[in-house]
Amino acid sequence: MSMIQLQGLGLAFPHKICFSAFNASVEWGQRIAIVGDNGSGKSSLLKLLGGLFDPAEGSVHASPGLGIGYLAQVQHGDQQLSGGQRVNRALSAALASASDLLLLDEPTNHLDADNKRSLARMLKAFYGAVILVTHDEALMDQVCDTIWSIRSGTIEVFTGKYSDYLAERQRQHASLEKQLSAIALARQNTHHALMQEQERASRARERGVKNIENRRWPTVKSPTKLGRGNTTTGRKQADIKEHKLQLLEQMEALRTDPVIMPRFHLDAAPSPRHTVLQISNGAAGYAQPVLQGIHLHLERGEKLVLQGANGSGKSTLAQAIMGAADVTRSGDWFTPPPDEIGYLDQHYANIDPDHTVLQALQSVVPAWDATALRGHLSDFLFRHNDMVHARVAVLSGGERARLSLACIAAKPPALLILDEITNNLDMRMRRHVIEVVRAYPGALVLISHDENFLRQIDAHQTFQLAG
Repeated sequence: MSMIQLQGLGLAFPHKICFSAFNASVEWGQRIAIVGDNGSGKSSLLKLLGGLFDPAEGSVHASPGLGIGYLAQVQHGDQQLSGGQRVNRALSAALASASDLLLLDEPTNHLDADNKRSLARMLKAFYGAVILVTHDEALMDQVCDTIWSIRSGTIEVFTGKYSDYLAERQRQHASLEKQLSAIALARQNTHHALMQEQERASRARERGVKNIENRRWPTVKSPTKLGRGNTTTGRKQADIKEHKLQLLEQMEALRTDPVIMPRFHLDAAPSPRHTVLQISNGAAGYAQPVLQGIHLHLERGEKLVLQGANGSGKSTLAQAIMGAADVTRSGDWFTPPPDEIGYLDQHYANIDPDHTVLQALQSVVPAWDATALRGHLSDFLFRHNDMVHARVAVLSGGERARLSLACIAAKPPALLILDEITNNLDMRMRRHVIEVVRAYPGALVLISHDENFLRQIDAHQTFQLAG
């Protein structure tokens, strides 16, 4: 018996339709990854499966007595715990709840390498079923046997590893391009045939008229013979035009939605100082010091990576550099003023959930007119009215990350701090962020457990926190 049956399931919001008419089942022992662009409805689908809200279309039927453990994308709680520690605590709670089905939303967010490996081992050994929303390709390849891909308002089901799914997508794309090229060539040939037929028909009409004028055809028969020629020509042209229309319809049926790429970049504020950050014999913490013996020196144009296990104090150090009121610090600290630091934290605290997307940006740059605001948001893929006027609270994690970056980019900082920037980002945005970070001209502090990302950004320094 299936754990869950989905019948005609649909999901829509006031500003978009995510998917419709989805039929599927979740079986015991199955490992499913839900993939798709930011804002496609992945987290909402997970909530539908967990019964956290009712579907507007279709139904979700769970087997009686089914135990469900749910891990939300954003973990609240003790602010003195690191993001990774909070995720581990929530995972432990989900496992301790006698769950048969685990619904996990970005479970590797904030986790260090050791905790990611432990999570993969646990998920492979779990007796029930697991459904993940994740952008972690390594986790999907290690754990998952089924892919639910949300694209263009539908959900495609693929059986196999994520790497196999990507290979199949590439094969389909190549096949589609080949078909489109063949149809385009056929349309060109058909158009050429139509032009030739029209030219031949024009010459035939001219010859027919001259034959009548020169009395080569009997007068009584001439109009009839000329008419038969016109009818035959018209039928040929109609057939060619119909074939051309059929080819156009085939081409339109094969076309997929265009992939819109982000266009943003990040600038740094001009500064007469070359040294942006200097810490000597520093200490930072809360009631008790978490970090001691900090020595950092960062120049304009340099990238510094803060590394360490979950709970080692990376985010605490970032908060101390920001001058956060709840973090105490001692030693010699030279930092830019807080309003000259661009800080993307793990929870996107620089955007107000009650604001709309437009209001969030407007609060940072109130002097900008509507054209400038909309143009800037468009670079971050907030292009249509429904997205621009959507409340921050209804945005996905990846959309919030984009908006947080948009607000930082609107007011270039002297120092940029990015704390787990790749969390929640889809593959398209992740690739662009790597290019943007590599090209960033200012002083940059990066916190990340994403080893693949760190290999690509050409950091100048690494500061290891022992914890």
